[in-house]
Amino acid sequence: MESGEENGEDNGRRCCLAREAELEMRWIQGFTNRNVGFVNNKTICYPCGNYILFVDIETKKTTVLKCKNGHVGAFAVNGNSQVVAFSDQKLNPVIYIYTFPGLVKQSEIQGEAQLDYSLLAFSYMGPYLATYSSVPEFALSIWDWQENILLCSKSQPGVKVTSMSFNPMNWHQLCLSNENSLTVWNIERNDQEHHLMSKPVRLPAEDGSPMCEQDVFFSHPGIQDLYYGPVLPISAIAGLARDEAETFRPKDDIQPSVHPTVHCWTATSDLYMGCEEGHFLAINAETLKASLLYYKPAQDATEQRRTKFRSFPRLCDDSLKKEEDKRRTQKPVLLAMAYHKDGLYAAGSDGIVHFYQIKGTHYQMDDSFDVSEPITSLVFSPDYNTLLVETDKGSVYVYQPSQNEEVIKLLDACNDHFLSADFLTPGNKYCVSVAISGEVHVWLLEDGTFISKLCLNTQATAMVCCPSSYSVAVGTKVGHVYFIDVTKAETPRVVHRVLLSDLPVHHLQYDQSGQYLITGAAEGHIFILDARPSKLFQVLGYLDNDECIDERGMLKNSVIQKHQYDLDYPLSSAVRQKDDTVYGYCNHAPFICKYHLAKKKTWKDVSVTLSEKKIPSNQFAPGFLHLSPNSQLLASVAKDGVLFIHDAITLETVAQEHCHSYQGQGIGSLSFSLDGQFILVNGVDDGTLVCLKWNRTGGDEMKEATDYWRRILAVLNNSIYNENNVLKSMAEWNIATESLLESSLEKESQEVLQKKPSVEVTDEDSYHNLNIFSTDEMTWLNQKVQKAIKEEIKKFADKRKELKKGIKKLRKTIQEMMYENEQVPDIERLDQQEFNLDIEEQERLQAESEQEVARVRKEIEMENLAKCYLRDIIKKECWDSMSIKGHAIKCFHAAYKVTNYPMKERSKEELEALERVLQLKKIESADLKIRKEIVEIQAQAIPSKEEGEKVEEEAVTDESTSNSLIGSLSAQFGGDTSILYHQMDLHTREEKINQIILLQDIIYKVKTAFNKEFDTVARQKEQEIARVKERNLRIQEIVEQLELQEEVWEPALTDDEIPERALTVEDSEIKVEKYLTPQQRAKAEMMAKIEMERRLAALNSARQRALYDMMGGVLEIKKEDILKIEIPPPPFVSKPDTLWNEEEKKVFKEYEKKVKELNEEREKYRKTLETELKKLQTSIQETTQTFDDTVSKLFERKVKSEMVIYQEELKINNLLYSLLLDEELSTREAGLNHVLDKKRKEKLSTAGAVQIARAQVDAYRETYDNLAAEDKILERGFKKEFSDISAHHIDHLFKLYKRRPRAQKIKMHLDTANPYGDRPGSARAYKEALAHLMKAIDEMDDPENMPEGLDLPVWERFCLARRTKVESEQLVKRKALTLAEMQAFLQKRMDDDEKIRMDIEKILNELNTLREEKMRFQLDLTIQFLLKQGQVELESAAELIPDYTDAILLHKSVIEELNCTIWAQGEKKIASMVESKDFSKGIFQLEWEHKKMKMLMEDLNQRARDIQNLHVSRDRQLFLRILNYDSRITHQVSVMEQTLGVMDKLHKKKVKNRQKVFKDLEKRISLKEQANYKLSQELQEMLVSVSERRHIFEAADTQLVSEKAAKEHYQDIVQRRQLVDLAKEQAQEISVLQAEVERLRMRTFPALFEMEY
Repeated sequence: MESGEENGEDNGRRCCLAREAELEMRWIQGFTNRNVGFVNNKTICYPCGNYILFVDIETKKTTVLKCKNGHVGAFAVNGNSQVVAFSDQKLNPVIYIYTFPGLVKQSEIQGEAQLDYSLLAFSYMGPYLATYSSVPEFALSIWDWQENILLCSKSQPGVKVTSMSFNPMNWHQLCLSNENSLTVWNIERNDQEHHLMSKPVRLPAEDGSPMCEQDVFFSHPGIQDLYYGPVLPISAIAGLARDEAETFRPKDDIQPSVHPTVHCWTATSDLYMGCEEGHFLAINAETLKASLLYYKPAQDATEQRRTKFRSFPRLCDDSLKKEEDKRRTQKPVLLAMAYHKDGLYAAGSDGIVHFYQIKGTHYQMDDSFDVSEPITSLVFSPDYNTLLVETDKGSVYVYQPSQNEEVIKLLDACNDHFLSADFLTPGNKYCVSVAISGEVHVWLLEDGTFISKLCLNTQATAMVCCPSSYSVAVGTKVGHVYFIDVTKAETPRVVHRVLLSDLPVHHLQYDQSGQYLITGAAEGHIFILDARPSKLFQVLGYLDNDECIDERGMLKNSVIQKHQYDLDYPLSSAVRQKDDTVYGYCNHAPFICKYHLAKKKTWKDVSVTLSEKKIPSNQFAPGFLHLSPNSQLLASVAKDGVLFIHDAITLETVAQEHCHSYQGQGIGSLSFSLDGQFILVNGVDDGTLVCLKWNRTGGDEMKEATDYWRRILAVLNNSIYNENNVLKSMAEWNIATESLLESSLEKESQEVLQKKPSVEVTDEDSYHNLNIFSTDEMTWLNQKVQKAIKEEIKKFADKRKELKKGIKKLRKTIQEMMYENEQVPDIERLDQQEFNLDIEEQERLQAESEQEVARVRKEIEMENLAKCYLRDIIKKECWDSMSIKGHAIKCFHAAYKVTNYPMKERSKEELEALERVLQLKKIESADLKIRKEIVEIQAQAIPSKEEGEKVEEEAVTDESTSNSLIGSLSAQFGGDTSILYHQMDLHTREEKINQIILLQDIIYKVKTAFNKEFDTVARQKEQEIARVKERNLRIQEIVEQLELQEEVWEPALTDDEIPERALTVEDSEIKVEKYLTPQQRAKAEMMAKIEMERRLAALNSARQRALYDMMGGVLEIKKEDILKIEIPPPPFVSKPDTLWNEEEKKVFKEYEKKVKELNEEREKYRKTLETELKKLQTSIQETTQTFDDTVSKLFERKVKSEMVIYQEELKINNLLYSLLLDEELSTREAGLNHVLDKKRKEKLSTAGAVQIARAQVDAYRETYDNLAAEDKILERGFKKEFSDISAHHIDHLFKLYKRRPRAQKIKMHLDTANPYGDRPGSARAYKEALAHLMKAIDEMDDPENMPEGLDLPVWERFCLARRTKVESEQLVKRKALTLAEMQAFLQKRMDDDEKIRMDIEKILNELNTLREEKMRFQLDLTIQFLLKQGQVELESAAELIPDYTDAILLHKSVIEELNCTIWAQGEKKIASMVESKDFSKGIFQLEWEHKKMKMLMEDLNQRARDIQNLHVSRDRQLFLRILNYDSRITHQVSVMEQTLGVMDKLHKKKVKNRQKVFKDLEKRISLKEQANYKLSQELQEMLVSVSERRHIFEAADTQLVSEKAAKEHYQDIVQRRQLVDLAKEQAQEISVLQAEVERLRMRTFPALFEMEY
């Protein structure tokens, strides 16, 4: 219930009577779909209108906390601390924090918000509250709600936030998100100061791909364009220089990111996020990088764990499979998340709670349960054993994941706001409410317990309870009225439905006895129904404001009396008492007026009725009034949400209750109970239903209300009993029962149609039949109309039959007459329309056709008018505005076509600008001339040879300025280039603009000059065409006389040459028939008749007939007619020649002579005509060909003019581009300067922050050092303090002094489901640890722990010293932690300062680079040259356009001088090369001789060395000693030959001897083989004997002897081995000694050395 403290603070809000507090709030129902949370493990809470409801999930007991200032704004709950926080909605709102279950106000926070708070959030542990205000501040604030201290705050204007949460693992981190972004805020602490720092998260694109983060403000040095200048950022090109330049990006480059919907913190301080696109993201809180998580199905195919509702029906396997496939194919949009130690629970638009198990970048998903409604919130209880699920329709479910129980629906709220509420008869036990969505709820009046619900599945508009039965009437938006049986409150049911109108039913009202129900529809009809179930809720009739039709259901005026009253104020609501007293609520002014209406007022009397009494309502209009059942109390409500109860007689305020708010659009409906004890009030948009009760038990008012209730019940008890019995017996309504009557009517109509012939069914009958059966359900009015029509048809059935027969007979007669009319001649035949008997229908159709024709004609006229308007605009812009119209000239025979330049007249502004520039140019030229004169005078006064040469060169250069430097040939085509600036001098912006104006003037002059030549040629062509036409006349006569089949060439001007033709339309161009009005048609017929009469009169002239008969129609015979003269033959020619006489023969001879002469004359004349024809044709051909040559030259002139114009336009474009680039560079420089100023200001702030932080750290470090020194002093002074006791006790006490209790270990609850663990705040943890330590110190101070033999005072003194020491140590530790935190804060500030410094350096470098680029651009001009072929010397490139990147422009004279110098130097070089060549020949010859001598010397030296090293043998000595050495050699050769012969003989002799020996040896071998064979046989016998002896030896046991022999043999072998090794060593020593001897011997060996020369 509402706390007493709230009631005490609500005094003085409005001026009311002393009985104001007599109304108390009994119970509240409603749910607003906002911020449901756990306040402890078993209780949830949520805001509802002006109240906060606390619901026990086990007992469902409700506790209410009221907001004293109206509607509850932002709301937050902390289950760990069991507190709730909410804000009111007023100017300068206040945040209230209450504890639960005591509902005691813990704190009241007054922030800086002006209008409202949008979000509140508690930290997981610790006394911290985050608030976010709405417009205009948009400020994030962090509060210590226990101490009511604002820790820090930061505003971000214009940024709306939809979700906010603390990091459960670290309260220094928050996450704020909206529809477009997600931001992580860090709370940095510096001792007692707190600072907020934001870090936005880089979200991926809509398709999940990472977005490319590119700095669009700073330039990129790697991108350069040497021709078009520096490449600037897009912001500079767009002309932005302020703050928008830093973030500007073109629309096409903006890539939309994902739209966050929900986020959740993990146990590792990371974030999970869902978005509207269906993606599931993981965000690292340190790097702020978002990564996409991908679904990975489980490998095992086990069935997923699912939980079903008890109230939901089980689906078949096929439907489950289809739903499962649908869920897998569609990505759900996550709207809620809750983190658990087992994984993540998430839900969204699909209505399924999913369980996610995440590993790396993949996750596995299971479906926990399905609620079939979009889920907006998932919240775990503080112990994480219960999951709260909230849907967007307002339902709340409870689920326990650990126990895997079924889901329990805790709150079954309606789908929409409450529309109305009323008390069920007799008004003291139940009440009924209806929601806008059509849900009807039944509540227990005593405590508001929910009893039952009935859904109508349609939108409701009104509801009222019947006083005479347990029935409820509900009006709907589609015009239905539902009647609901509530005799059994647990199972309400619909028993009847009636459709009164096609429009919504806005009003429902029972009379006091409950017999009639009055309904008001939106169309203005008032229906009256019998409200008794025994009458089946029959519709009695309806009222209309205009007329009454009894047959169609309208009540007569005799039954319903109407009275009209004109009041002095317009009313929005009015109520009437029995004594004709009416209370009205004024519409425009907040007044409640009381009127007394006269009884004899008539409908026609319109006198104004004045109010008897008027009181101010003190409410926000508009509002409405409600009268209590006993008419003693008058309730007034309005949009402010405050309920006022007035005394009906005195209109004084009896009580008031602020049960709703203005933010919820005030109070929607009000209802009094019959006994006067209860009042039901529901809001418009806050979704709250409030039950109020009077808390006074005595008094005349309550007694009178109770008596009235009893009297009413005494009257109605019998009716209630009877009607309820009938109501119970009524069948439940459904569509089938409703359509029984319609089906019977349909069958009857079908039977009638089957009985009647099809010919007799007229269009009218079918129309009515369609009206009857076109819809499934008709309104009551339509039913009455159809019934009246049916009765009329039945009443006049015979008359209709007679009419049909007459119509058939008349139709037959007319058809016969029409047939006869077709057989008669045309002159006697009647028109078709004359047989039309229905003249009115014919006139109607004609009128309709005329209207349609008029409409079409008007549309065509408007269309033509639009086209004419468009034509006039185009003509004005493209034709009339041209001072020189666009024409063309075509050749007579060639395909050339030359057009002129269409030109507009230059405006006054253009001429003034040109005049200004020309005047400025004249001034500059005069100034330059004067300067040159001054320079020449100074040069003459101070003669110098070099300066004189330079002046002469400059003069020559100025005089010889060619078209190449000007860059165009416009001077040759009518342009004056002398007024132009030199291209090398265009540095300033004004010079470039002036140059553009002068170039445009040159283009204009070039076009004007060409147009003059064009006009001359055009006139020439007209003259030529005139001449050709004159000659063509003679040619045509000759062709006709010669009777040639030739076409005469007729030249003419085309449409391109005469463009004016396009503006006029000839009659020949119109292909359709011209529409003539009747007057125009009559006039045309009359003119044609007159013309025909004139022609007939001319033909009947006697003079014309005589002239034609006598002279062939001419008066004079011309020479041209000689070819047509025919001499008539004599009449006797037809006779045979033999029958002619002499005279006839003579006549015939004369005839032949004349014919011959005529033929000769005719032939002579023909040749003359042919000669003349050829001459004329040749003349035409020559003149036209000459004109074609002229046009060809004009065409060439046009091409060259176009080239000149393009050259000038190219220069203009280059100048415009340079101006544009200069402007972009200036914009870029301004933008960089702006950013630099911002960064410098930030640098000042960061430097100041660093300085302040460093000073604070130094001061705190000094304090810490002092505390640490004092702590050490305490330890050192211990023995001095206890020097009065023995040394033994001092040592023992010192050990106890150093001993400390063990630190408290954090208890880890392994069985808890909390994923974040028990993480108290830093302050709380420190207090708990200090309390535990002091408790342990108290235990150690117990005298039982005192050493033996120590006095108690000494022990107490020791305990006090130890406690002081422990406190000092804890204080030092605390200070050390704070100092470390301050140092970390200082380091962050230094890092921020360093980052700002680096940014400033970067901007300065960018600015310097930009200025260099700007300077280079201003000096590096783009100049246009005209160079002939051969004057450009570049390496050949593969492209068509050469690359001028490394090209240098030089003057021609420089090149010529350089060529002369190169030529002279070349000749000198050739001469020196010839001289060098001759000298080189002598050098080469000397070198060759030198090499020859050197080689000879080397040969001689080699011979000397060979002689020196030559070994002098005996043969060489003989050769040197004996003179005749050859004879000696010959003698030796002969001796050797003799010796060789002797040796040959000896050799043969020895061979014979060896053969003999060989034979002897073969004999010996055979003998040895025989001996070996014998020995082998003996060996076998010996082996046998040896084996026998071995057996004997083994049998005789001679093992010891054999072992001894073997041992001796082994020793002999070892000794032999040692001797062999010794011999080897001695042999090696001998070899070494021999080598040494050889070396010594070689040292004394004589050697011969080579001699060098």
